[in-house]
Amino acid sequence: MTKVPGRLPRAGHPDAVERHQLLRVRGRSVAWVPPLVLLVGITVADFNTTGEFRIISWIVLVPAIAAAICGVWATAVFAVLALVTYVGADNAWPHEYQTGLPDFILVAVGGILACLACAVRVRGERRMLHMRDIAETTRRTVLRPLPSDWGGLEHAAVYLAADSEARVGGDFYDIQPGPYGTRVLIGDVQGKGLGAVEAAAALLGTFREAGYHEPLLGTVAERLEVRMVRHREHTDALGRRDGDRFATAALLGFRDDDPDTLDVVLFGHEPPLFVGSGGVRFLLPDGGLPLGLGDLAADGLPPVRRVPLLPGETLLLTTDGVTESRDGEGVFYPLADDVARAVAADPDLARPHRLVAFVRDGTVRHCGNRLVDDTTVFAVRRRPAPAPVRGRLQS
Repeated sequence: MTKVPGRLPRAGHPDAVERHQLLRVRGRSVAWVPPLVLLVGITVADFNTTGEFRIISWIVLVPAIAAAICGVWATAVFAVLALVTYVGADNAWPHEYQTGLPDFILVAVGGILACLACAVRVRGERRMLHMRDIAETTRRTVLRPLPSDWGGLEHAAVYLAADSEARVGGDFYDIQPGPYGTRVLIGDVQGKGLGAVEAAAALLGTFREAGYHEPLLGTVAERLEVRMVRHREHTDALGRRDGDRFATAALLGFRDDDPDTLDVVLFGHEPPLFVGSGGVRFLLPDGGLPLGLGDLAADGLPPVRRVPLLPGETLLLTTDGVTESRDGEGVFYPLADDVARAVAADPDLARPHRLVAFVRDGTVRHCGNRLVDDTTVFAVRRRPAPAPVRGRLQS
């Protein structure tokens, strides 16, 4: 699967990983350079100022700076260096210009406190990195990596979590090939947090089984509805407050026996855009309710609609993080118009990986890097059949 890089640029302070990368040159750490330069600078400045103006006590800043960017042992080394340098520089001046015992105690205590602060910082960073690994593992479990030629489809996806620290949310997507064709699912669980992730995992597990075994796409849709209801009943029995959770979803079926058509079931989700060299086609919503709310519909579950699929046409599927992103004036992102203009200027943009990257950049640019909801962009199309190889005629 083409996985388009999907990390959202963030304003503010870099995290531990980004900071460590900034403090490395050719794979080697240079975190020791700033405190060393400060140590030398204060010492030189002290020797080049008058005796009445002593700044050697400022050397207490050296271990403090080291504590912010170096490890515990490096901070301890700079604390000792600062203390030794202070003693040497202070004794180099005449007695009447020495700063004396009070500043010596200040530098010594400052070094000890810097080491303690560094130990707390390193421990917190290790914990944060561990939690980040857990979140990344959870994300890979829910949104499993897909092979590049999975189910005969060319596909690409990008996922942007609104909570950049959590890195996983309620958006989900998957492709499941089987004996009855290849099925595609994309959806968005109502709400955020671990409850939404749990619901998304439950739906994906059902889709991966039903999408493979069930011959009819309508039956797969029924299984997804039942799974969402059962999940709600389970959370209700646990006394949790997310018992009214639901999920919008789009379920697609690529039939092996009819490559020129596509089966579509919409559970309150935005219809896919059909993007090709000839432009953008729209599929009107059918009024289907989200998964988990089927008992409220008078006509039951939404119907399976069969629509024509043109050769080389890409299906663009998004969650409401794209369609509901707003600019500073509150204007929604004009997805269809933006894609139509871009494809008209460059028909090759209809390729899944380019289309996904274009929509991602357009969404982030439109909202000014301020996503308020998890955002998923997913594009799929049938892989063109290989041209028949003509053998050389034998005379």
